[in-house]
Amino acid sequence: MYSDKENVNILTALLVAHGVTDAVVCPGSRNAPIAHNLNECPEVRCHPVTDERSAGFVALGIALATRRPVVVCVTSGSALLNLAPAVAEAAYRHVPLVVVSADRPQAWIDQLDGQTLPQGDALGRFVRCAVSLPEPHDAVERWHCNRLVNEALCRAAWRRPAPVHINVPITEPLFGFTVDRLPVERVFRLMTQEGARGCPGALAEAFGRAGRPMVVLGQTDGQTIGGDILERLCRRAVVLFEPLACGGGAVRFDEALYALGDDAAFRPDLVVYAGDTVVSKRLRQFLRRSAAPTFMLTPCADSLPDPTQWLAGVVEYGGAEGLRSILSALAADGAAGSGSAGFMARWQAALAAADANAASFDPPFSQMAVVKYFEEQLDDMEDDVCIHYANSSAVRLANIYAGHYVWCNRGLNGIEGSLSTAAGHSMATRSRVFCVIGDLSFFYDQNALWNTSLRGNLRILLLNNRCGGIFSRLDGLERSAARDPLVAAAHNADARGICAQNDIGYLRADDADSMRLGVLALLTRESTRPMLLEVFTDAAADADALRGYYRRLRGAMQESNR
Repeated sequence: MYSDKENVNILTALLVAHGVTDAVVCPGSRNAPIAHNLNECPEVRCHPVTDERSAGFVALGIALATRRPVVVCVTSGSALLNLAPAVAEAAYRHVPLVVVSADRPQAWIDQLDGQTLPQGDALGRFVRCAVSLPEPHDAVERWHCNRLVNEALCRAAWRRPAPVHINVPITEPLFGFTVDRLPVERVFRLMTQEGARGCPGALAEAFGRAGRPMVVLGQTDGQTIGGDILERLCRRAVVLFEPLACGGGAVRFDEALYALGDDAAFRPDLVVYAGDTVVSKRLRQFLRRSAAPTFMLTPCADSLPDPTQWLAGVVEYGGAEGLRSILSALAADGAAGSGSAGFMARWQAALAAADANAASFDPPFSQMAVVKYFEEQLDDMEDDVCIHYANSSAVRLANIYAGHYVWCNRGLNGIEGSLSTAAGHSMATRSRVFCVIGDLSFFYDQNALWNTSLRGNLRILLLNNRCGGIFSRLDGLERSAARDPLVAAAHNADARGICAQNDIGYLRADDADSMRLGVLALLTRESTRPMLLEVFTDAAADADALRGYYRRLRGAMQESNR
């Protein structure tokens, strides 16, 4: 029988799954549930050592002999600190020592309770990874606990091995041993490419078996993935990406997912995810519901993100050429399973319907209409241009209409710095740099224009609906009296004075006709100084235009499915 502490059982199951066969165990009551579990596992040999200072070095010696990760398990308080010399030695000897420390619940740290100290980072830089496990109460916390243990154990043995620290808070009562078997836990692995080209066999095999393969491309630098690879890959799998991923424009999967609802026929059975974040929250939720094993492709395994919550493997590919090599291998004829044709056909039909809706929908005067017209005019420009979109509503409109690569600060998704980033870009290139930005983002970052190095190649399209318009799209928030003045920060500011004090050419538009003239001037007028077009719209009209766009799409797709 095993402990009734769920985080202890998750830890134990994953230690076994990752191949741990030896554990040095020190005495104590707080770590008794861990010691009990290790002793119950037939796969693990337990070695009792009373003195923690010695125990750490005993574990080091076992690891040197076996060339495998070895656990050293201690109780809470100063017991952990006694491992520091051995852990430091392991760090400089590149030995995969796995320190497992029991801990008191966080609420009792620094509260004059016995054997308590801040244990999470107590071993400092001598461990490659330090995690503190939650005591799970729901599915998300169980996933979090599983991910943290997997991450620590992967890091211990990755490339040049190193010690890691897993801290385990345990709430009293401690001594319940009522669970008859360990949980079956998800295990993910770190992989590298096989040779200079191609992809790991585990990924190639899983992709070949998949009946519903999907490739998701998150934000990249825009030069990483070529159109030829995308074209071939789209013949082997459903490929979803936004303009932040590559220069091929948008794949309107967000609209398709909205119209499809929760149709299980569109769920993948395998996901290959490359790049960083995606803007679409709807896609992230869809992937999590799909429960499809996910292979993350990353240039560096310093971080191990699990955005779908179903991570099966992480493939480190190094530079851009490595990623192209993996995607080319997956795109090769015969790489995907034969059962994928129907799945791909369903997705192609849904995406085609979304494309048709975007092309035919004629939004009333609104921010949506402004971005649509701006993007249409970009198609006629012969010069090289770089297009930045600010976060919030602006970048979501780019996902509907942009047919080119989009620059956007999506690392943290904040409103600060979008204009400054575009300004800096314009200072380092001869190309014209456009920044499409909402009013709150602009006024927050207005000092981007307080810069004597700016030139006429910086052009700004300011969408001013006098508030954070995206908050009009959050169902339920309209019932709060705080929405407009406090949450959406309603205001009456404009950019004329800011432009005057910084010698920025200023244009204004209040309706569709003046907007079109302004956009053409912004795109074509010669100037030695930056230019700004401020387009004033109504926040309610902006929200209505988007609702009409999605409503029309859902109706069209429902009609086509009859």
